[in-house]
Amino acid sequence: MGKYFNVNGACFPDEHYMVDLSGRLEKIRKLVDDGKYFVINRARQYGKTTTLWALGEYLRDDYIVFSLSFQRMSSAVFQDEYAFSREFARMILRAVHNRRRKIDGLSEEDIRALETGALSGSMNLADLFYLLSGLCETAARPVVLMIDEVDNASNNQVFLDFLGLLRSCYLDRKQYAAFHSVILAGVYDIKNLRRKIRPEEEHRYNSPWNARADNEENESLLSFDECPRHHRETKSPYDVAADFDVDMSFCPEDIRGMLHGYEADHRTGMDCADIASLIYDYTSGYPFLVSRICKLTDEKIADSDDFEGKSAAWTKNGVMEAIKMLLAESNTLFESLTGKLTDYPDLKKLLYTLLFTGSSIPYNSLNDSLRVAEMFGFVKNQNGNVAISNRIFETILYNLFLSEEALDSELHRTGVLEKNQFVRNGRLDMEPVLKRFVVHFHELYGDQEERFLEDAGRKYFLLYLRPIINGVGNYYIESRTRNLERTDVVVDYRGEQFVIELKIWRGNAYNERGERQLAEYMDYYHLKKGYMLSFNFNKKKEIGVKEIRFEDRVLVEAVV
Repeated sequence: MGKYFNVNGACFPDEHYMVDLSGRLEKIRKLVDDGKYFVINRARQYGKTTTLWALGEYLRDDYIVFSLSFQRMSSAVFQDEYAFSREFARMILRAVHNRRRKIDGLSEEDIRALETGALSGSMNLADLFYLLSGLCETAARPVVLMIDEVDNASNNQVFLDFLGLLRSCYLDRKQYAAFHSVILAGVYDIKNLRRKIRPEEEHRYNSPWNARADNEENESLLSFDECPRHHRETKSPYDVAADFDVDMSFCPEDIRGMLHGYEADHRTGMDCADIASLIYDYTSGYPFLVSRICKLTDEKIADSDDFEGKSAAWTKNGVMEAIKMLLAESNTLFESLTGKLTDYPDLKKLLYTLLFTGSSIPYNSLNDSLRVAEMFGFVKNQNGNVAISNRIFETILYNLFLSEEALDSELHRTGVLEKNQFVRNGRLDMEPVLKRFVVHFHELYGDQEERFLEDAGRKYFLLYLRPIINGVGNYYIESRTRNLERTDVVVDYRGEQFVIELKIWRGNAYNERGERQLAEYMDYYHLKKGYMLSFNFNKKKEIGVKEIRFEDRVLVEAVV
């Protein structure tokens, strides 16, 4: 079997089509060389495991690397420090004796001591770190500890004790041998681990990884009187964990390089730069989404009745079909994301406001809801404002929120009943869609107050539109134009695109500016026809649909 696009677990360059990680590894290597302790916290399926595996290979000539994972640790291991200490010692020993990546340069005496401890029922955390310190002291090369899936810890106290000892050893590294560098990886950053482990408690951020040991709880965590290699920790005036600022998303050039590798094997004739740009436009470089679109294109679209082989699949139309397929599936990433909305009601409220009202939310790293939304991968900081991370997530969220309201929406039911009259010879006719929306919206909501229309107008149009294009077309909201007064909806239907500007009427002068903006946006999509849906609060407004000639373009404007 040749190489393929992988979305399950770590990727390996001899088995899978991958982006070139060398630039990222060089940046991370600098942190390791400087002896830093740091946390790689990124959203689910963001390439953390692949990066750690590649980093272990990258460092192994100059360092002894223990690359561990808490993923396979059972909940029983976290019941007390004795069970945890034994299992951690076994993990270290498994890494030492790994047949494929056997670790040399360690003292046989220290390995035997660790083996004895792993079989002992009385070894606690202090004993474990005593043995690990001895291992580091006699090692032929500096020792690096990497732990993946650290947020799989299911018991708060044991794991925080473990982190506290890591921190203490780091502070004492000038006196006692310790790991040269420690790298933890997971979704939750350290100060947010309490959210996962004890969501029912009041959230506190006194992490033994970063915070000062200035309260009773931390003092108890960091008492090592029984361990002669360590002394009781004093309060630290500085944080331990270094900032990890390495961008792990894929830029268009990364995606293009991966596609070049695929193209060298399959000779499809694709334009790698154009396809990479298209995939990036929808994913913003989220690693799982990039790989999933590529995998669907290669394995599903190329074998479908509508596309004859890989050459036909690796085109804009083929990739758009893969994106439509992705949006329709239920995968572990989407299930995890949507599940968080139930766990965190404030998060759901934030995202709903961001999507439907057009409100501009300033980014603030100290805002608890924003921090959680960013940690889970929902949002990003875009020029100082909060934005949904990518078009795929945005559409998933729109579809979810709209589906929750669809059963009680008369507009949605009407869209379902009327959808067949808007498609002629396989093509969507957008102008009749707007005409019928104007009629129904005026009948149902024409007497509502201005505030209602400002907050709900966009939502009701999407409730009507979605069943009309569902199963055949896609839509997304153009983030560059979303604000309180204007939003552009872009619809893809069987390879044809439609741009519909939704705007709040603010007088003729504003409307003329909107027409010019829409015309410029049409140029971006190489369109000669565009659509405007205006929510007009003027009592003397003329409800209906009309065509406007703007230079060499046609604008179809609907007013409600």
